[in-house]
Amino acid sequence: MALSKDLLEILVCPLCKADLDLKPDNSGLKCVQCHRVYPIRDDIPVMLVDEAKIEE
Repeated sequence: MALSKDLLEILVCPLCKADLDLKPDNSGLKCVQCHRVYPIRDDIPVMLVDEAKIEE
């Protein structure tokens, strides 16, 4: 089961409140502003800043 479009539309980065984009491989949600990637585990986004990794 993939993330619903409705959920993706309301989720924002918990740190800077910017929009998130789904990574092409569906492994995480990447912030368009601070470039943190929040992992998706078992179809559930883990929206914890401590769990995010910064990607350029």
